[in-house]
Amino acid sequence: MPSNVSGNRDKQSWHYVLRSGLAGGVAGCVAKTAVAPLDRVKILFQTSNPDFQKYTGSWAGAFKAASQIYTDGGVRGLLQGHSATLLRVFPYAAIKFMAYDKVHYMLMPTREQETNFRRFTAGSLSGMISVLFTYPLEVIRVRMAFQTNTSSTTSSLRPSVIQAIHQISSEGAMRPSTTATTKTLFTAFPVLKFYRGFTVTLIGMVPYAGTSFLTWGFLRTRFLPPPRPGEKRPATPLADLAIGGLSGMIAQTVSYPFEIVRRRMQVGGIMRPDRWLRWGETVKAIYKSGGWKGFYVGLTIGYLKVVPMTAISYAVWEAGKRVLKV
Repeated sequence: MPSNVSGNRDKQSWHYVLRSGLAGGVAGCVAKTAVAPLDRVKILFQTSNPDFQKYTGSWAGAFKAASQIYTDGGVRGLLQGHSATLLRVFPYAAIKFMAYDKVHYMLMPTREQETNFRRFTAGSLSGMISVLFTYPLEVIRVRMAFQTNTSSTTSSLRPSVIQAIHQISSEGAMRPSTTATTKTLFTAFPVLKFYRGFTVTLIGMVPYAGTSFLTWGFLRTRFLPPPRPGEKRPATPLADLAIGGLSGMIAQTVSYPFEIVRRRMQVGGIMRPDRWLRWGETVKAIYKSGGWKGFYVGLTIGYLKVVPMTAISYAVWEAGKRVLKV
């Protein structure tokens, strides 16, 4: 009993939570680096970049798109925007996993109190918290990945983080009909320009992170028996990879339409720098141009990217926690 009480107190300490966050941040960077070229192709598909629309709709098209990127810019082209990705991913993944451990313990301090609804809630809250603090870095990363030979409005075909920040800062953010109160708000808080698509991202994070952590927790409870009292949980890297990959596939399928809308809004300042695109009109534009299939453009490459990325992320997180004695 005293040992159990001591373990529970340790899980409530910030020292414990920060170690979990460190493991999560490293896991996120490793996973993102492994799929960085696929990530760039997916962004170009999702945002309907005019140079790459001809490749959408098939697995072969994804590889042809990657081949064109490599031909035009070599390895640097495939990794364009990855520096901003790492700047975003480490704090994003660290906060997400750290928040999940904290919220998970608050809602489910014992195994007997674990339910699928609580797992979903803990995952959704952790995802929303992480995206709130790191969203501007995501917008910068998408802008860097979007630029190609014909879409670039600057002299550099590989915009730096500083150039992307300058571009976003100089864009108009409102319609001519925007109310005086809203104009004052955007003038007073120019940082809001870095939150294009934030509302749909926050809404989409609920099914994505919630479903991902729900599947992860459910399958681990179902197939990986808990350690006996006094024993440490054994390393299960293959099981972690398999369960993580399946969690990512299910979560991606559920939340993908939100991701399409989010990407379109994030690059809205390039296409329409004079106005702030609302997510309602973005949805209408996507449906008008591609019907319901328009909300699933790039899903096949999304699976190709998300399944290994989520698998690696969860597996490295678990391994990192073992190394840090979490």
